[in-house]
Amino acid sequence: MKKLFTILLPAVVLAGTFTAPAQVGTMKNKDFTIKAVDKDDAKAAEDSPWTKGGVAGVTLSQVSLMNWAAGGEGSVAFDLMFNYNLNYKKDRHLWQNRLELAYGMNYSQSKGAQKTNDKIYLASMYGYELGKNWYLSALMNFSTQFANGFDYNTTPDKTLISQFMAPAYLSVGLGATWKPKTWITATISPAMWRGTFVLDEDLFYDKAGNQIASVYGVMFGKKMLNQFGADLLVELNYDITKSMNIYSRLDLYSNYLDKPQNIIVKWDIVLTAKLTKWLAANLTLNMIYDDNVKSMNTDGTQGGPKFQLKEVLGVGLQASF
Repeated sequence: MKKLFTILLPAVVLAGTFTAPAQVGTMKNKDFTIKAVDKDDAKAAEDSPWTKGGVAGVTLSQVSLMNWAAGGEGSVAFDLMFNYNLNYKKDRHLWQNRLELAYGMNYSQSKGAQKTNDKIYLASMYGYELGKNWYLSALMNFSTQFANGFDYNTTPDKTLISQFMAPAYLSVGLGATWKPKTWITATISPAMWRGTFVLDEDLFYDKAGNQIASVYGVMFGKKMLNQFGADLLVELNYDITKSMNIYSRLDLYSNYLDKPQNIIVKWDIVLTAKLTKWLAANLTLNMIYDDNVKSMNTDGTQGGPKFQLKEVLGVGLQASF
């Protein structure tokens, strides 16, 4: 249809130009033709099964002090973020994709450079409609980080606790998806494989050089932890107002093979308020509880699992596309 439209359009334009009365004028015909094309292009965009959109932003802060009686120290910080959605919906087919990238650093005179944010997240879900709002679905998600991560609370020096692909998480599952509205999706997967990767052996030794039995659930001498269980994933992407949006992703996982009662919880919330065309305020909350992720004691030895919370609040440049 598009090829036919492309072939016929020049003929229609030429016909309109040569057959129009002389008093109408070429400029009027030209104006009319341009408007018609724009209208058809807009209609074609509306009829497209693809919907896409993303956000990219940078938050910067800097503090400089000289002879400041109240005390303090200079610092420089930045936080970069990129989120993108690419979705397809036509007939009985539904395909949703999301990419999230983030990286942040803070530099102070006393502590030097410290990483404050680091994320790579990719998710894809395909669904085939079975009935109203219900889909038979297959999904995949992958997450890791860009750079080395450290625990800065250990003494006398920081302790390396993570790297690219250490850990990394890959999940693949089958289930059913419920999508009653465009802004909410819930997928339950009674059959999901989850792999945890730790590809750096250096993480299996503490600061004293003692061997650690397991890191992120991966046993010493291994590269991966295999899990098989059930998963519930609920995503919400809702415009509260024209200038305020909330995105929430709650992921609950139970491993059939080991301690199924210990639910792995991951909950991400992003609240965005558009202040001007290029300026926005963002509040990001990340909450995790994973029985396989151990905490770090102040002496650099391994502790037990704990509830994890990260909060990032910033105002910076942001562009939507």
